[in-house]
Amino acid sequence: MLRQLTMMLLTGAIALLATLAQAETLHVSLVLSDSTPPYQQFSIALNKALASSNANVTVTESSEGRGAKADLVIAVGMKATEIATANFKAPVLSVMVPKAGYEALLGRRSPQKPPNAISAIYLDQPWSRQLNFIKAALPKHSIVGLLYSPNASIVLPRLPPGMSLNAKSVRSAETLFATLEHILESSDVLLVVPDNEIYSSSNVRNILLTSYRQKVPLIGISQAYVNAGALCAIFSTPEQLAWQVAAEIASFARSGRLSEPQYPASFSIGINQQVANSLGVELAPPEVIRQRMDREGEMEQ
Repeated sequence: MLRQLTMMLLTGAIALLATLAQAETLHVSLVLSDSTPPYQQFSIALNKALASSNANVTVTESSEGRGAKADLVIAVGMKATEIATANFKAPVLSVMVPKAGYEALLGRRSPQKPPNAISAIYLDQPWSRQLNFIKAALPKHSIVGLLYSPNASIVLPRLPPGMSLNAKSVRSAETLFATLEHILESSDVLLVVPDNEIYSSSNVRNILLTSYRQKVPLIGISQAYVNAGALCAIFSTPEQLAWQVAAEIASFARSGRLSEPQYPASFSIGINQQVANSLGVELAPPEVIRQRMDREGEMEQ
């Protein structure tokens, strides 16, 4: 039910783009953080979503933003968001960014833009969805371990009945693995959050290996985590985020205003059956986990 409602809302919003076909052209500048596959996948999917609606929208890809005419800027990733807010006067929609990183950027930037001239579609999932996922995928695992850096503006969630949170701040890089060991000793699962100070490319492999040795399943934030050895993950793909951005473009074209920052509307589930077998964990297929989540419904955030 939840999935059907989400898709109906997104499909309806995309359909509204078709009404723009005879309207004045909306100029959109697309700024990517780099040329790696996730950003390229987003770019291709966004152009596909807009083309399928025959909307009168032109998308120009820009690396720096200088000299580009734009009514709206889509900034993909943190680096792109910093470039866009510095070089464009047009409203900026930031996407594929962690909520904490986006809010930190807002706190740092100078007041050059008018109110509501920047918004975001976050990369991370809402707490309610993540906890619902853990409950649906691993009903016997009730103690959720969580590591976060002192600089992360993290607001710990309200947990559903029968579930507890074991959260600790990692004070420095030197104490990361000692803190991790302590968390793993008293947790049923380890939940990853988008925090580059902890889950940097140089740390992720060792964190995965440590949790695996302790026989504590790690819940990732992307398919890449699952491929690398996480038990499972809930995440939104670049393609799913691109269709949500296309819906936001439709809304902006009608109103001239950006919506409030929002979480991803659609999500995917990835599982690593080999890791599940090695840990002795019974893990249902993704479609069954999603059905359980739909039945339970998401908690209020």
